[in-house]
Amino acid sequence: MSADSKESSVRLIITGRVQGVWYRAWFMEKAINLALSGWIRNLNDGSVEAVVSGLRENVEEMKKTSWSGPPLAKVDNIDVGIYKEKIVNSGFRQLPTK
Repeated sequence: MSADSKESSVRLIITGRVQGVWYRAWFMEKAINLALSGWIRNLNDGSVEAVVSGLRENVEEMKKTSWSGPPLAKVDNIDVGIYKEKIVNSGFRQLPTK
C-alpha cells in the first residue's frame, strides 16, 4: 500500500467492558456494512483486538464507530496502529481468543 493509497489497514486494541457484552458481534456487523475485511478476537487480558482493512474513509468511520459499541459495552480506550501484513479481501471473521 502506498502512502497515497485509497485503502488502509489498522489494528485496534479496544479496552473497557468489551467482553461478554456482544461487542465482537456488533463490531463484525458494522465492519461488514462498511465493506471492510479483517478479523476480531478477544484477548486474555479482557480487551478486544481487531484488524480492519478497506477504503480509507470506511476504516476511519469504523475507528469512530468502535467507541460506541452495543448497549452493554463501555469502551474506555482504543489504541490504533498501522497494520502492515497483507489482508485478503475475504470478508470479516471472528478468531479464537488469544
